[in-house]
Amino acid sequence: MLGKFIVFEGIDGAGKTTQLDLLGRELENRGYPVVYTREPGGTRVGELIREILLNPLYGELAPRAEAFLYAAARAQLVAQVIIPALEAGKIVLCDRFVDSSLAYQGFGRGMDILMLEQINRPAIAGLVPDLVLLLDFCCDDAIDRLSRSGRGADRIEQEQQEFYRRVRLGYLSLAGREPGRYNIIDANRPVDLVLCDILKAVGEVLNEVTERNNRA
Repeated sequence: MLGKFIVFEGIDGAGKTTQLDLLGRELENRGYPVVYTREPGGTRVGELIREILLNPLYGELAPRAEAFLYAAARAQLVAQVIIPALEAGKIVLCDRFVDSSLAYQGFGRGMDILMLEQINRPAIAGLVPDLVLLLDFCCDDAIDRLSRSGRGADRIEQEQQEFYRRVRLGYLSLAGREPGRYNIIDANRPVDLVLCDILKAVGEVLNEVTERNNRA
């Protein structure tokens, strides 16, 4: 595919959305065509699924049902938004992708990782991010940041501290499996310093796009 697919991962409260927006604006200022999207959501169907997944009213949602709903929203996003954008040569910045399911439902909820990978294999249609930016953040600070956000916690954010510790360790474990594709960013610092490291991390990806455009 002509474009590049960059994913932001990390526990809730790590600052993914803020950094994604800052990176996108920087890329646009440099002349790159950027598509912003998120999981779950990013499409009309996906946003409806998001409402079920994150609404505290659906606290009875079974972990396996939760996993299938995430995969369904992901399949719609890949087909409707991500693949068309990549084929058009755009840079896609996505707030979460399949690693979130492995970290949250797998390590967090204790579901079988292999089963989750099997569920998501048809959903992602062979799509693999060019770069995963893992914002590693202190669980205690994340929960405090969420509590001070001024909005009510969603169904996932209501989980206990120990859950988020398992999720964070899960992310680090996933990053250890493919160190060449993941870049772990220390998010326990000011926003501008975090962004500086993110820009360095995406430099190689951007160079590939620039070189391809120069050859065209």
